[in-house]
Amino acid sequence: MNIIVCIKQVPAKDAPLAIAGNWIRESDIGFEMNEPDSFALEEALRLKEKHGGEVIALSMGPERVKQTIKEALAKGADRGIHIADDQFAQLDPLATANALAVAIKKENADLVLTGLQSDDHGFGQTGVLLAGVLDLPHATIIMQIEVADGRLKLKRELEAGWFQHIECPLPAVLSIQSGINKVRYATLKGIMAAKKKEIAVITRESLGAAAAPTQKIEKIYVPTKTKKTEFLTGSPKDVATKLVEKLKFEARVI
Repeated sequence: MNIIVCIKQVPAKDAPLAIAGNWIRESDIGFEMNEPDSFALEEALRLKEKHGGEVIALSMGPERVKQTIKEALAKGADRGIHIADDQFAQLDPLATANALAVAIKKENADLVLTGLQSDDHGFGQTGVLLAGVLDLPHATIIMQIEVADGRLKLKRELEAGWFQHIECPLPAVLSIQSGINKVRYATLKGIMAAKKKEIAVITRESLGAAAAPTQKIEKIYVPTKTKKTEFLTGSPKDVATKLVEKLKFEARVI
């Protein structure tokens, strides 16, 4: 089974973020693998160990993204693909999906895995759009994967503690829920082996996917505090009366 895992490099969780217009200032912070994508990578490695094949780590971004690809290789991915793009942070999910799709089409993949969403933008759309662009079956919030007779048996997490069990043909695109597994650490042996593994570098322009994004972030800012919380005291009847008065005369919503 040949599996492509889309991984994203995001600002480290403890990075001191500073806002610079429509994005953060990246010059003085560290970066790491997007945590939801690490669960997708782990699931891909487990499927390879059970069914054979190879795992390809696919990522897009500037030169620093190679470090995240190397981390995936150290954990057990067989090779990496780096779509070089210094303006990656300005792309919307559709532009990202279009570029990833072109690179994926060049590979003979049985399965494409993504994390449910990224820790920075948090759109949660790239996996769904990627499946649409590739015209492949897709399922989200995956908690369990079983492969049998060329089909996938999937367990999806729904709301309120409910789950859904479905079947899906191969090839397919799946968005993996965080917590589906326990992510492994890279061993010293894996780190040394990663140095000999291939990372193919291609530019987004060379893929013919350099079109401008269809949406953009105009501004990022910290919301200003203009209101204070007010606690209403008294009996339930008195609290209800005060609340109605405030909704009617102060908030003017009734």
